[in-house]
Amino acid sequence: MVHKLPLTTLIELAQSKTDEATRRLGQLQNAHTSAAEKLEMLLQYRQEYIDQMNLQMRDGLPSAHLRNFQNFISTLDKAIEQQRMLTSQADTRLAHGRTDWQFSKRRQSSFDTLADRVRQQDLLAMNKRDQRDSDERSARQFYLRSATLAD
Repeated sequence: MVHKLPLTTLIELAQSKTDEATRRLGQLQNAHTSAAEKLEMLLQYRQEYIDQMNLQMRDGLPSAHLRNFQNFISTLDKAIEQQRMLTSQADTRLAHGRTDWQFSKRRQSSFDTLADRVRQQDLLAMNKRDQRDSDERSARQFYLRSATLAD
């Protein structure tokens, strides 16, 4: 029974690490979703701005306004590129977070399996002891009956 204490401690530590990995994975998923949504918003805003510029160009657009549009589009393109990099970094962190979570989950599962084996072994040993005790009682009773009949 002494071997249960360290195993229980290991299981609790593995559960704690799995819980932490799960929490961290949720944070990484939220960060990834947020970065992807910001990127999509920037892309949509850029497209709307280009559509607006094209519409105004059909009606005639002063060159100063066109330069302003182009400068703003250039600024948006830089922001989009930065957001793509942030989204890519979030992808990488999310992939690492998944790997960490999977490792923690497998480790916890291994300890749970080991604990199940220990419980099965303990149950088997207890059943053998019970059977041996029962056999000894039966043998004593048989011996006592045989001795009583022989008298």
